[in-house]
Order: sequence, then C-alpha cells, then structure tokens
Amino acid sequence: MIHTKTGWSRRILTFPAVQPCKSVSVTTLLDSLIQLAVDILTFKGKHFSTNKRSFQKTIRQIQNLAIVLEEIRIRVGSPKRYFPANSTPVSSLSEIHVIFQKLKYLLEDCTRDGARTYMLMSSDQVSDHLRVLNLSISTSLSAFPVSFFDLPSEVNELIELVVQQARKHVVRPDSEDKQILASVNGVLTQFEKIFSPDPDEINRILDHVGIRTWGDCAKEINFLGEEIEAERLENKKNNDSNAKVELLSSLMGFICYSRCVILRRIERDHHRDDHAHEDLIRGIKVEDLLCPISLEIMTDPVVLETGHTYDRSSITKWFGSGNITCPKTGKILTSTELVDNVSVSHVIQKHCRANGVVLATNGRKRKSQGDVAPDSLAAKGAGRLVARFLTSELTNGDEEAIYRALREIRVLTKTGSFNRSCLVEAGCVSPLLNLLTSEDSRIQESAMAGVLNLSKHVAGKREIVAGEGLENIVEILNEGARTETRLYAASALFYLSSVEDYSLLIGEKADAIPGLMRIVRGDEYGDSAKRSALLAVMGLLMQSENHWRVLAAGAVPTLLDLLRDEETGGELAGDCLATLAKLAEYPDGTIGVIRRGGLKLAVKILSSSSEVSPGVKQHCVGLVLNLCLNAGNDVVGVLVKNSVVMGSLYTVISNGEYGGSKKASALIRMIHEYQERRTGSAEPNFQRERRFIHAW
Repeated sequence: MIHTKTGWSRRILTFPAVQPCKSVSVTTLLDSLIQLAVDILTFKGKHFSTNKRSFQKTIRQIQNLAIVLEEIRIRVGSPKRYFPANSTPVSSLSEIHVIFQKLKYLLEDCTRDGARTYMLMSSDQVSDHLRVLNLSISTSLSAFPVSFFDLPSEVNELIELVVQQARKHVVRPDSEDKQILASVNGVLTQFEKIFSPDPDEINRILDHVGIRTWGDCAKEINFLGEEIEAERLENKKNNDSNAKVELLSSLMGFICYSRCVILRRIERDHHRDDHAHEDLIRGIKVEDLLCPISLEIMTDPVVLETGHTYDRSSITKWFGSGNITCPKTGKILTSTELVDNVSVSHVIQKHCRANGVVLATNGRKRKSQGDVAPDSLAAKGAGRLVARFLTSELTNGDEEAIYRALREIRVLTKTGSFNRSCLVEAGCVSPLLNLLTSEDSRIQESAMAGVLNLSKHVAGKREIVAGEGLENIVEILNEGARTETRLYAASALFYLSSVEDYSLLIGEKADAIPGLMRIVRGDEYGDSAKRSALLAVMGLLMQSENHWRVLAAGAVPTLLDLLRDEETGGELAGDCLATLAKLAEYPDGTIGVIRRGGLKLAVKILSSSSEVSPGVKQHCVGLVLNLCLNAGNDVVGVLVKNSVVMGSLYTVISNGEYGGSKKASALIRMIHEYQERRTGSAEPNFQRERRFIHAW
C-alpha cells in the first residue's frame, strides 16, 4: 500500500477488497452491504472522466439491489433467524460484499480529483474491470438462495430484473471517450514536434474530463508525479519497460501546458481570494511558514511539546540522527511525539493558493519528478512551448498577464531543472531582471522569486550576471518592497556566490554584504530569514577577498549579540558560530572575535548543559579551534582553566555524526600539550609592547 500526500493509501486501479469474516452474522453482513450500496449511490451525481454511461447503468442496478437488501434485512431481523456461518445465504452475501467493495474502489478512481486524464487514457482497462464486476453481480444473484428469506414476489422479480440487466449490459468505452482519446494523442504528437496545438481542441478535452481551473491542473500534476515515482520504483524492482512512465510524463506535459496557456483566463475569477482568506493570511511572512531545519515551506507541519513547529520529514530525520532535543530551544524532550499543526497547515495552503506556490510532493530528500528530464518527447516539447509562451507574456502582456506568467514561472522554476533550462533557453532571464524595478510589489516579488530559482541553474547564473542582474538583485536586497522579496534576493546571492568569479563580483558591490548583515541584525526578521542571509554570507566567505568586507560590515559584533540573545534558536546559533569560525580562520577575524568577548562566550556555550544541541557545540568547537590556531597559548590557557571544557570536547567526539570529532580531538591534543609544557605555571604576564591578543 502506498501512502501519498493527497491522502490516498492505494495505487490507482487496484482493488484491495477484504473477504468478510467467516463467522460474521447475516445481520452484520447485511448492514455492511447496505452501507456499501449507499456509498456507491453517492457517486451518481459525480463527474466521470470515462465510461460515464456504463457507470450510470451500473449505479442504477445497485440502486435496485439496495431495495432488495433492505427487504432481506427486514426479513432477517424480524423475526430473528439463525444462519450457520458456512450457509449458502452467508456465502452469497459475502461474494456480493467483495464485489461492492471493488466497485466502490473503481468508482473512486474514475471520479478522483487529480486522476482524470489518466483514467481517460485507461478507458479500456476501466471497461474491462467494470465488465467483470457486472458479470460477477449477475452470477452471484443467479445463485442467490431466494427461498431462504421468504421474500415478496415483487422483490423476487426485482432480483430477476437486476440479473437480466447485468447480463445484457455491454460495457465498453463511450464513443465520445474514443474521440477525446484520439484528440489527446494528436495533441501529444504535436508536442513532440514542438507545434502549438489548437486551443479549442484542448478545451474540448478538458471539458470532457472535468478539468476547469488552475487548481484542477495542480491536482493532476501532483497525482501524475506520484504515479511516475511509484512506476519508476516498480520498473527498477521488476526490470520492466518505461512505457507507462512515458505516458504519465506526456500527460503531465499536457496538463502543464493547459494550466499555463489555456486556463490562464479562467484563473482570475477562480482564485480571487475572499475576505476570510485575506484576513487569515494578512500579515503572514513567508519566513513564518518555513521549517527551521530545512528553510523550505513546510509541507507537513508538526508541533513538538515545546510548541515549536517543524516539517515532519526534517524533524523525523533530526530524531533519526540520535537527537532528543528541540532544534530551536535545545531543550531535552520527554517525548518525541509529533502532533499535526492543522492551523499552520491551513495557513500554508491558503498562502500557496494566493501566491501560486506549488509545494513539493514529498518532504523527503530525494529526486522528485521535476528534478530529472521528462521521460517523453511530448513532455519535453510541451515544456519548451510553455517556456516560450511565458517569456512572450512577460515581454508583450499587460499587467495581469505578466503577473500570471510570473506566477507560472515561479511554480515551474521551483519544480525542476528541466523547466529552468527551458526558460533560460527561451530568454526569460532578461525580462525577469527588468521586472525587478516594477513599482507593483506583487510583480517585483514574483520576479525576484523566479530569478532566485533560475540562479540555481548553471546557465541561469551566467545569464543573470551577463545581464547585469547583480545590480538589480543587490538593490532589491536593500530596497525591496516586501520582506519576502528581500529574502529572495539574499538567497539568490547565495546561489550565485557558488561560482568563484561571481562571488568576487558580489563582494565588490558596495551594498551587497552590508545588505545581508542588515537582515541578520534586523528585529523585523525571524530566525529563518537571518539564516538565509547568513548562508549567503558564508557563500561569499568562500573567497578570501570577501573576508575583510564581511568584517567591515560589522559581522562579528552582530553575530555575538545574536548568540547572547536568549531568544536565538539553536539552528540560528549554529549558523552564527559557523560564520564566526570562518571569520576566525584569519588573524584579523580572530582579533575581532576575542576583543568583543567571543572567546568567553564560546567557552560558556561549550561548557553549558546538554540543552545546547550537539550541532551548535560542533560549530562552537570549530570557532574555538580557529581561535587557538591564530592566538596560540593565550586561548589554550583559557580553556585549561575551565574544567568542564574537556568533558564537553569528549561529548562532541562521541557525537561523531556532526563532523566535529576531528576538531574536538585537535583541541584536546592542544590542551594536553599546553599542560605538559606549563604544568602548574601561573597566568602569563604579557608586555604591552609585544604583539598579543587578550583572550578574555
């Protein structure tokens, strides 16, 4: 059984029916059958993407059977009659019970939101399943022991009618299904040749399967992505062909094209937020919706006993690494129970709908369907056509068309490298950079989000820098209309800084590093925002030429103040220490840290109780080691005076998974060597004229 984020616990077109217990009473069995019949009848008014007429006939048969079952239930219940467990009535009713279960599953699949195009393409398979179920109903009723229940003649006649209807019912795909199937295949062929299909033809297909809104397309893409992933696992396990994966990939390309190109005008009315939604998400910052561990929007928020919320996959991985503390507070947990944070989940869903954000299908760290190239020529062609269309909209569209295109670009660039590649090839970077100067805060934010996602792509980085995008990004970092826009700019600088030449160019921008540090020290920014800015700073520090610039921007006092703040969470504290450790690799950084009390603070953190997370202590060890390497015995002597330090270092060694074992071992060796040289010596007396660094 496969559990998916959409709440389904079985694969499409699988029917895990359960045989009733052999000892079940007839009364219980009838009650369950009647409830199943009621459930089946609820599908009468639903939209079927395939075999609509055949399903409607079958539902009418079940409606007649429900009457029969109700009459039997009355006869069995008054007066009470006993039927042995292995009697013919019980066996017959059990067979019907299994058939009803399978029929219900099939009905669920054929009316399921998100699976509409796939079920259309599976019309023949659906017909086969429905045909078998109808014949099974006919066979079971033919052998049904009517005499056991003393039913009225009209009920017996109704049973015979249902049997005749089931036998005569010829199940096959509707003629309209076949026409629509041919249209879909024709559109996919055009995608393969990178030809734009007739919009009217696509609208006819969408109307047939019941896809009418942007949200319907999002559900289709989520389902198809899950199926592709599941099929890949099956193919790898059984060494099967990829024919089904290619079909699913083609359908995903078709839906993506439909969402971006065809349904864009419907979207305006469908997604206009009502006042309740506006009140709910007004004042919400994106950083409030990020997991403190992964720094991504939470897809499955859960809360710990400390009251802090994390994404389920991230906190589960945290616990799986042997931690029993809250990452933000460092507090030891008495229970690792995770409770769904329903209110936060609702806010995230409404925020994503309002801003055109599509969440990842799974929080686990693995490749999703968007991280690899599509598996079919049709999907690749559709992706290129969509990229060309959206780029054209950015250049030639009106304000609303530009905003819709930006929202689609934001979604596409978030979900995969292939989409990023198509958009870069289509020339999307230049108009995106131009839109960063827009006075419309919505357009500016969405454009910056698109630039951020394209900065993750090699060619995207090149186009951004070649188009003088660094100037625009740094300007947004400092003057962006919204907090989220400035955070996107900080993250974009982080990705761009991974290229050595670009890191140097960023550092040369006078307002780049000061802008990042402004976020780090700003009271209006939360921990997640500060961490994003620190990641960018760390990226720039990979180039030694940027070292003095970070120091000049006041990084050392800012980070030390954050560490002294009791409200600073564990993850942010770890990032602050990691940045200080990087700065302390050079003598001027070491001097700056020690003169502002950084050594004393680091020793305090290292010697503190177990409430400080192992990850924070690991970064603290890195900082202290660099201070020792640059300041020598003055710093080592301070460590020797604190008897708790050695125990903390051995604890870090025991938590080897955090990568601090070698650094802790190096510190222990330095302390031992110092003690061997100066056993019993007094505190060193320095002369002012000598070059030295005060450790305290």
